[in-house]
Amino acid sequence: MHTHIRVTNPKKKMCCWHEPNVLANKLCQEWGIEGFIWLDSDGSQHGRWIIMGVDPVSQICCHGLPDSSFDPNPFKELRNLGDGHWTGWLSYEAAAWIEPKNPWKTNKMSTLWLGKHDPILKFDLKTKQLWLEGYNSKRFNELFKFINQIKHNNETKQKLSSNIMANKSLGIRLEEWEWLTNNKKYINDVKQIQNWIQAGDIFQANLTTCCEAILPEGISLIDIFNKLRHQCPAPFSGLVVGANHAKGEAIISASPERFIKVSAKGQVETRPIKGTRPRGINASQDARLAAELICSIKDRAENIMIVDLLRNDLGKVCKPGSINVGQITGLESFSEVHHLTSVIEGSLQEGKTWVDLLESCWPGGSISGAPKLRACQRLHELEPTARGPYCGSLLRRDWDGSLDSNLIIRSLIVNQTTLRAHAGCGIVADSKPSTEAEELQWKLLPILKALQ
Repeated sequence: MHTHIRVTNPKKKMCCWHEPNVLANKLCQEWGIEGFIWLDSDGSQHGRWIIMGVDPVSQICCHGLPDSSFDPNPFKELRNLGDGHWTGWLSYEAAAWIEPKNPWKTNKMSTLWLGKHDPILKFDLKTKQLWLEGYNSKRFNELFKFINQIKHNNETKQKLSSNIMANKSLGIRLEEWEWLTNNKKYINDVKQIQNWIQAGDIFQANLTTCCEAILPEGISLIDIFNKLRHQCPAPFSGLVVGANHAKGEAIISASPERFIKVSAKGQVETRPIKGTRPRGINASQDARLAAELICSIKDRAENIMIVDLLRNDLGKVCKPGSINVGQITGLESFSEVHHLTSVIEGSLQEGKTWVDLLESCWPGGSISGAPKLRACQRLHELEPTARGPYCGSLLRRDWDGSLDSNLIIRSLIVNQTTLRAHAGCGIVADSKPSTEAEELQWKLLPILKALQ
């Protein structure tokens, strides 16, 4: 099913344990932050492993849209990936290569950036073990020696260092963020979507907006990510820093949502999120908000529409009869919000790869709408700017050819000196425009407050 994948397993060796934030800083001091990857986890059922890599041995980068660029089709580049461990991002507007008849906005950031790291580091949060994996003996030995020579302070000192990092002021005040869509326009756009829904044009659309701030001098991306992971821990979070043709670009993500996971044997899983409530200030209010979400006909309908859409997307490349909804609108609670999450599984057809699956599901249903292409056209009319990596995906292709990916939501997008934060809400027939505008605050404020 997969090409270019080595049959032999990479060399593995256990290193002495270091807290991820401590080791991240040491690695970047030694090899530089360009091309650095840190796929983080929250220690939950879906967040056991942290993956880290520095100084990629190879990179792939694409820009632009099909009619405005000589860059190759990003999906073609993914099909031609050599073997190894690859990590990076694919932007929302990569959809232009799949659906060129739809309108798509141009974005300055890379449509695709991937780095190949050899070796990589894997932190097992369950056993507190740190593993080094790779094929390149010279680099493997160099990194193993480097890690084990770090003066190993005791656990208390490392945790103290972690807390200092988390409490460090970054100095971006809330009033410094410039919104590209104000509250009034967002509410009017929600009403416009509802008019289209009433006319039978679409059933649902995920309307997004964003705000921008200047990145303060002297603040490192690792500092920002440490603040975010401390304030908003999430199972599919991460920091990915571009290099070479993507220099100055980075994704800082606190995403709670898996997009697609594909095993080496072709087993597929996607976990769409639709339906949100804030966490309560005490246990009884928190339980009431969670119960309100579970019982909300509107939120359940929103989620089920996307489940139906994703079943259809998976059906293009999965074996007939293999698609199964293992969980429908299950409650999942995070540090700042409650969500409804569904789980859809399937098995790839013979001859189909994870790239075929990615193409059939792109862009993600939960961040576009239903029917997907028409929703994307309508969102193009309303949204003020290209989404770029936001609502795209952080991708990780493992040594064995398996894939895991998130949806880049609850994330900060860095382009040179500009920091951008986006949020969106799924709009359906019975959405209340003012409530949807309020939901944006639940999603964005924890991130913006973390950077103060």
